Amino acid sequence: MKQLLAFIQKEFYHVFRDKRTLLILFGLPVVQIVLFGFALSSEVKNIGITVLDNAHDNNSEQIIYRIKTSSYFLLRDPVLSFRDIEERFKEGSIKCAIIFPADFGGALSHFGKAQVQIITDGSDPNTATILVNYLTAIISNYQQQMKPAPQLSYQIIPQIRQLYNVEQNGSLNFVPGVIALIFMIVCTALTSVSVVREKEMGTMEILLVSPLKPILILIAKAIPYLVLSIVNFIVIMALSAYLLNVHTRGSLPLIFGESIIFIITCLSLGLLISNVTNSQQIAMLISLMGMMLPTILFTGFMFPIENMPWIFQAISHIIPSSYYYIIIKAVMLKGLGFSYIWKETLILTGMAVFLLTIALKNFKIRLS
Repeated sequence: MKQLLAFIQKEFYHVFRDKRTLLILFGLPVVQIVLFGFALSSEVKNIGITVLDNAHDNNSEQIIYRIKTSSYFLLRDPVLSFRDIEERFKEGSIKCAIIFPADFGGALSHFGKAQVQIITDGSDPNTATILVNYLTAIISNYQQQMKPAPQLSYQIIPQIRQLYNVEQNGSLNFVPGVIALIFMIVCTALTSVSVVREKEMGTMEILLVSPLKPILILIAKAIPYLVLSIVNFIVIMALSAYLLNVHTRGSLPLIFGESIIFIITCLSLGLLISNVTNSQQIAMLISLMGMMLPTILFTGFMFPIENMPWIFQAISHIIPSSYYYIIIKAVMLKGLGFSYIWKETLILTGMAVFLLTIALKNFKIRLS
């Protein structure tokens, strides 16, 4: 046991002595959580819009004022012709335009209805659809306030309620996915070079002739990164709560325990990569590119898994981060207990044991 503790202490020295490792371990998670929390958001806000007002009456001005005061749009300088609108779209200064005809107010007063043209940038269909819905809602709200609809004998009035995100905080969707992405990249990347580094430095012979068994060598390699990853997790949770206003609804001990299981899974995968490669560059490339892209694509926090073809849905089932994302989202955002996530926990634990077993079997006790 003293020999194991001495070996673990040696590994801690290696980590704290390497500034690049410390930068990846603590700098990368902070940058990612801030970047995804603030810069990358699925919400559509502050979209440039211009108005061609041929009516210049009270009705069009009231609608323009509502658009201007909305948080979804940034009202640019008005245009004088359709050609100016086309130039604004080409410049990229706007993504939406609204045109009021000359008889807008008169048609609305005499006939109770009037036409207005909405033009959007169709190169991004999802954003264009959202903008049309925003403008339609603003115009419909103004029309209802100006002339309320007559009472009907039967009325269906939908009451909309969004569970788990009443404040419409866009960070709620990204934070669980970013946590999974951080652990998958950082833990896997750092441990993937741990054994390879010994090979390149020529110190593997010392490890092989030491009285430690292969499993203890791997454990000693993983424990420092496990401890530092736990510290990293605490920092991430603090940043999420106090910086991004994403508070945990469920049990913190449950999230902590599930995170340790996922960290061990990532460390086991990193040790496996480290055992089957002979170069730190190759190990880092496999761990970063091979783990980052599947985590982004097949976890579900950026692209819905349900919209993918069945072959990609099947691939998502072998990605450990997809199960951790389900767990952390269920506990952290929905406040669910262990009875709702025991299947994902069992699968994640099985993956950790499987990867650690394969890593141990691929650990070469003789140098070629």
